[in-house]
Amino acid sequence: MSAIRKTKEDKPVLAICYDFDKTLSPDDMQAQGYIQAVYDGDVPSFWKETDEMAEANEMDSNLAYMFKMVNEARGRIVLTRKSLQEYGAKVKLFPGVEDWFERIREYGSEHGVIVEHYIISSGLKEMIEGTSVAKAGAFEKIYASSFMFDDKDVPIWPAQVINYTNKTQFLFRIEKGILDVNDSGVNDYFAPEDLRVPFRNMVYIGDSDTDIPCMKLVNTNGGHSIGVYNNDTLDKSKVYKMLHDNRIRYFAPADYTDGSKLDLLVKAIIDRTAANEVLENVYYDCKDERDQNDTRRSNNEEKRDRLDLILSLDGSASFGTTHTLIKEMLLIDSWTADEIEMLLDIALNRHPVRYLLNDLDVKSFYQKLLKKLSPGNDKAAEIAKCWEKTENSKT
Repeated sequence: MSAIRKTKEDKPVLAICYDFDKTLSPDDMQAQGYIQAVYDGDVPSFWKETDEMAEANEMDSNLAYMFKMVNEARGRIVLTRKSLQEYGAKVKLFPGVEDWFERIREYGSEHGVIVEHYIISSGLKEMIEGTSVAKAGAFEKIYASSFMFDDKDVPIWPAQVINYTNKTQFLFRIEKGILDVNDSGVNDYFAPEDLRVPFRNMVYIGDSDTDIPCMKLVNTNGGHSIGVYNNDTLDKSKVYKMLHDNRIRYFAPADYTDGSKLDLLVKAIIDRTAANEVLENVYYDCKDERDQNDTRRSNNEEKRDRLDLILSLDGSASFGTTHTLIKEMLLIDSWTADEIEMLLDIALNRHPVRYLLNDLDVKSFYQKLLKKLSPGNDKAAEIAKCWEKTENSKT
C-alpha cells in the first residue's frame, strides 16, 4: 500500500481531532451491543475483568479488552470484521453529530479554511468504520485500535493498539501530512512555513484524562483543546479539572447541533484561523524577503573575499605567501567563470605561481579549476602542457 501523504494547501487547513467514546458517543462503543451479546449485558463485569487481566499481566489495558473481546466471543457469536462494523452501526451518537462534520466543513469553506476531521481513539477502528458518520465519509483518517484478520475475516491478532500516551504521534502525522502509520517520514524535519497543519490550526476535542497528552500538546503549541461533557448528566468535574490544570482552553456540552455552544465555539475558531493565517502569510513573506537579502549579502561578501584572494595571489612576491593563499583557495568551490579566467592568467603570466605549478597544493588547486572548464580552453591547455613537460623531463 502506498503511503498517504498530503501536501501543503493554498488555503489554511484546520484539523479537528476527536476522541470517540464519550466525546462523539455517550458511552463506550463496546457497551452498546457487543458486551450485551456475549456477556449477558453485564457491562461493569466486562471492564472489571479486563482491568484485572491487564494488572495481573502488566498488560496494556487496550490489549486486554481486545483479547477479552475475541476470547469471550468464542461459542457465543461469530466475531468478524463485518460483525464488528454491524455493532458500530448501532452505536448511539450525541445530538447533532450526524450532520456536524459536513456542516462544519461547509462553514470552513465559506470562510476560506479547509476543515478536516480526524479520529484518534483507543476504541476499535472496525466499529468506528461501521458508524453512519464514518460510512458517509466524515473522517479524513481514523486512528484507532484495530485487529489483524485471517482469510475468513476473523480477528486473530492486534494490528494497532492506541492508548493515551501514544495518541500524540498521530498529531505529528497530521501536522506534516504524513498520514500512513508505517511512514517513517513523520520523523523528517519540516520548516515551520512548510507544515501542512501547524499546531495553531489544530482542535482536539475529548472528554477525559486519556485525552490529556493530546490536549496538552495542542494547547501548549497554540492550538485549541476543548473538553466536552454529557449534557444529560451535567457532570463537569472532569472539564473543570482539565481547565484548572491548563489541559484545555474551553469546555462545552457534547451537543453538536447547529447553534449550540460547541458549534459556535468551533466556528469562532475557524474565523480566527482565517484571520491568523493572513498574518502568518505576511510574516513568512517578510521572512523570505529577509532571507533573500541575507543570501545576497552573503554572496556579495563571498565574492569580495574571493576577489581579495585573487588580487593577493596576483601580487604575491614569495613562495611562502603563495602557498598560504593557495591553501585557503583550495577550500573554495564557488569560483565564477571570470574569476577562473583571472586565476589562469596569473598561473601563466605571474611569478611565483608559474614556478610552483607542479607543487602538490598548487597543482591540486588548478586541477580543480580546470575541471570546471569546457574542453578546448586554450589557457587550460597551456597549463596542462606545463605539467606534461615536467612529467616528460622526469622520464
